[in-house]
Amino acid sequence: DDTGVHIWRMAAYSRAIAENLGYSRDYCNLIELAAPMHDTGKIGIPDVVLKKPGKLDDAQWEIMKKHTEIGHGILSNSDTPLFELAAQIALRHHEKWDGSGYPDGLVGEDIPEAARIVAIADVFDALTMKRPYKEAWPVEDAVAEVKKCTGSHFDPRMVQAFHNVLPAIMNIRQRWNAKKEEIQKVT
Repeated sequence: DDTGVHIWRMAAYSRAIAENLGYSRDYCNLIELAAPMHDTGKIGIPDVVLKKPGKLDDAQWEIMKKHTEIGHGILSNSDTPLFELAAQIALRHHEKWDGSGYPDGLVGEDIPEAARIVAIADVFDALTMKRPYKEAWPVEDAVAEVKKCTGSHFDPRMVQAFHNVLPAIMNIRQRWNAKKEEIQKVT
């Protein structure tokens, strides 16, 4: 599947957004390295839930939501800056600006900025890729969805940064999709 390429694409998108927000080169490097670990906790989720071809029922959804805490538990075993940031992102990348996210329903700026950045990159990329439960969305529709979710799912400042770097994101997407095709030819 596309999961391997997804984590590298969304990591590069995260870096581009962080750069636009004015973060230092070192921090941008760190977020690009930490972002791919956002879903580490999915190793603790049964395949019957992860790969279900349809909508999850309520019990399955509760199981799926645990991946944030599982990932945080795994990644927080290291006190290096990279793993500290990765653990924070893993725990918080499904929090939403309006407080309707999980695991803790954090609101607005209570959500760490790195998690707010990764959330947009992750959702945008996930929307534009085929998954067992859905077809890939056209890029234009995914961009419109990110914009529509400004102030509810996403921090408006992060959405503005996403739009500012959209040409770079399209280049990143094209580059990683070409690498994916190269890999598929070899295997």
